[in-house]
Amino acid sequence: MSESRVGQRSKVAVLGASGYAGRELCGLVERHPGLALAGRFSARLGVEPEAPQSPVDAPIERLDLERLDGLDGVFVCAPHGASAPLVETALARGLKVVDLSADFRLRDGALYERVYGAVHPAPQLLDGAVYGLTEERRADVQRAQLVANPGCYPTSVLLPLVPLVRAGLLAKDSAVIADCKSGLSGAGKEPSAKTHFGAVHENFAAYGVGTHRHQPEIEQEALGTKVVFVPHLLPVFRGILSTLYLDPAPGIAARDVLNCLQARYAGEPFVRVFERGLPDLSRVQRTNQCHIGAADAFGKVVVVSCLDNLVKGAAGQALQNMNLMLARPETEGLV
Repeated sequence: MSESRVGQRSKVAVLGASGYAGRELCGLVERHPGLALAGRFSARLGVEPEAPQSPVDAPIERLDLERLDGLDGVFVCAPHGASAPLVETALARGLKVVDLSADFRLRDGALYERVYGAVHPAPQLLDGAVYGLTEERRADVQRAQLVANPGCYPTSVLLPLVPLVRAGLLAKDSAVIADCKSGLSGAGKEPSAKTHFGAVHENFAAYGVGTHRHQPEIEQEALGTKVVFVPHLLPVFRGILSTLYLDPAPGIAARDVLNCLQARYAGEPFVRVFERGLPDLSRVQRTNQCHIGAADAFGKVVVVSCLDNLVKGAAGQALQNMNLMLARPETEGLV
């Protein structure tokens, strides 16, 4: 849709509305002044959706693909592998699609197969999918029919890292250590032995070291920089705090890093670079903000980035992208 939709309400649906990201998206769309939520659906054909968790929760409808006709856009919040067929169906109906799964984040179908253990279900769509790190790919997102919403961890790492790599502020051939910590909701709604209350309460642990599925995504988008990604599970529900340990180029210090990031993100509505001090989770939770700070430490520069994994790391960034795809104001419905 090329003409501006300001003043009209664009109709969208959420497929996979029962998960954490899907529920977050439904709430954002319901409060959005320019979007109408035309359906909150299960992501599985032929499966009855689960009952609402409480009397105040809106019911989730059984997936009916015919109900997608006439919409402007759709958010797909299905698990990897199950998402691609829904994306194909929505694209065939001419809808703008933001996919929150991993199905279209990796550009290489063979790499997807190695990481996810299955042949890619729709390899013909990979070349046309735009990796939706909005601040980096805004113009491409505006023209896109399909946007692959980035993972939450990669968003927290790439927003501070990419401008520094592009500006040449890192030591040649150095590796970046990305020490990242996420709230429990980043693991999704399905319970496991590692994510139930008894395992997480008053506990803190690293996991997926060297094997996490977000590692290839970070490597793909880090402009050739080596990144050692180490995720941890925090005993909180929402939020990601990523600490990047950088070997700076000769003569570069934290002040230079901050100057670079401040220049890059000046005027950006959802990225705030601190003049002094370091960010914390409490100030970004339930917002679409990413806060970034930096400090010198024993010859290294330490950069701290934090965001809400369910908002800027998932539903909020998806809505930011959909706003652009539907020619709406990018910040509409977001804080």
